[in-house]
Amino acid sequence: MPIIKIDLWAGRNDELKEKLISNITKTVCDTLGCPPEAVEVVITDIPKSNWGIAGVPASKREIK
Repeated sequence: MPIIKIDLWAGRNDELKEKLISNITKTVCDTLGCPPEAVEVVITDIPKSNWGIAGVPASKREIK
């Protein structure tokens, strides 16, 4: 059973995450030939203040 873990900056709405889960599941099924029931997708929303890039919190960088 594939488990796909995705870390994202917090702030995306549920509709967008639902679309991501659906698309990832379809791609995994198409690639591995497994049923959708076998695929789990876990999204972790991480605040930009808890995500560092080049030694600086993402919340203090100009990144979109």
